[in-house]
Amino acid sequence: MTAADRPSAKTKRNIAALIAAQAILGAQMPVYFVLGGLSGKMLASNPCWATLPISLIVLGSMISAPPLAAFMGRFGRRAGFFLGTFGGAFGALLCTIALYSGSFALFLIGSFITGLYFCAHGFYRFAASDSSEPAFRPKAISWVMAGGLISAILGPFIVRQTGGAAVSLPGLDLPPVPFAAAYLSMVVLNVLGSAIFLFLDIPKPKPPKAGTDAGRSRWELLKSPGILVAMIVSMVAYALMNLVMTSTPLAVVGCGFTPDDAANIVSAHVLAMYVPSFFTGPLIARFGTRLIIATGLVLLAGAGIVGLSGVDLGNFYLALVLLGIGWNFGFIGGTTMLAQYHTPEEATRAQGMNDFAVFGMVTLASLSSGILMNCSGGDPVSGWTAVNIAMVPLLMLAGGALIWLTLAGARRAPTA
Repeated sequence: MTAADRPSAKTKRNIAALIAAQAILGAQMPVYFVLGGLSGKMLASNPCWATLPISLIVLGSMISAPPLAAFMGRFGRRAGFFLGTFGGAFGALLCTIALYSGSFALFLIGSFITGLYFCAHGFYRFAASDSSEPAFRPKAISWVMAGGLISAILGPFIVRQTGGAAVSLPGLDLPPVPFAAAYLSMVVLNVLGSAIFLFLDIPKPKPPKAGTDAGRSRWELLKSPGILVAMIVSMVAYALMNLVMTSTPLAVVGCGFTPDDAANIVSAHVLAMYVPSFFTGPLIARFGTRLIIATGLVLLAGAGIVGLSGVDLGNFYLALVLLGIGWNFGFIGGTTMLAQYHTPEEATRAQGMNDFAVFGMVTLASLSSGILMNCSGGDPVSGWTAVNIAMVPLLMLAGGALIWLTLAGARRAPTA
């Protein structure tokens, strides 16, 4: 790394703010994945739709991706992240009201609005990449993702402390509705956590001058083999993680274990998602994105094999740990690969298109997770088996795309 590529003080400050956001605001992810399906099962008239709230969160993320990317392109990253925390707070508030009123429809609306936060959360890694010197980008992405270590502990802690607690509000005598306190705590988390972005200093993008090359169109970007494969890899890594993790609390509780066991397993999974981030950047710098992505796909396949081999607590723990590490290698590898194949002028366009595709695939995965888990075979073991078998075609898609890119020998597009 040359002197010009070393991170400046401003870069370090921005990365620190993004790490804090990932650590604190990112605690929402394990909360929603642990409680979303359980809340849905409690509210829905048909258990097949238990994971629909999680699907609506991801659908909201997918629909938000292109307009949020354009919003950030015009008003800056900080404004976009503030908008995300507003969506998170408002969505969680609606979910809290829905739990007290017993309304599945309102719970779905709140979940959909919460997707705006999840979309903004996904842009933390892009903000780290865009605001860093080129040689420092893989490490910047990895360090921001590593902030998830704290969220992996904080999220399940919130679940354990608030899962069935009553909430006392002035003038209201509310019964101890399960999970309502956890959702209300997400309102507070978003409101307080939004202050982190006051420390973020990423300049607003300069509007392109007349006659300046604005880069390739979305269709032209999609025809780039490197961008296409980066998108496929990220789609598959995130979709598989979501497919299995969404159904895990239902499978764990359905197999006779407790919600606390489910929270602990999800906590181990989220730790496994982010602990490797301390090493993924340097590994990519040394061995290249393709080898790290390939390793991630192998680990994801290993998670499926372990999941199929039994339903003891040890199987759940090991499968979810492998799933987390595989996601880390695949998703960070895909994010880094995407940055390698677009120019700075094309960044928000490529990133918005990428996350639209990623969350679209994840929406299908989360919806399929509940249907497979609750409506195939008639018992939790059969459902869990179906979920793990469903990993196979997606793994074949990502593996085939990576092999195709390697054989095609696609050249790297110039980046800043």
